[in-house]
Amino acid sequence: MEKRNLRKERIGIVTSNKMERSIIVSEVNKVKHPMYGKFVLKTKKYVAHDKDNECNIGDTVKIMETRPLSKSKCWRLIKILERAK
Repeated sequence: MEKRNLRKERIGIVTSNKMERSIIVSEVNKVKHPMYGKFVLKTKKYVAHDKDNECNIGDTVKIMETRPLSKSKCWRLIKILERAK
């Protein structure tokens, strides 16, 4: 039996669910500026597959890396950690 590599997982907030079976998840990181020392917010966006269209804007979700599903989609939804209020 061959062993598969570990897949990357990310936690972020859903910023768009307008597409059919797709969501956009934003991951925000605080990074210290190398020269000035001020903390800057860096945002990374991922397009993820949501097979049941169950996510809404503002939900906190966990996504996992997968094979390419389309031109820009290579992540899929694992679970919804917290619903938007």
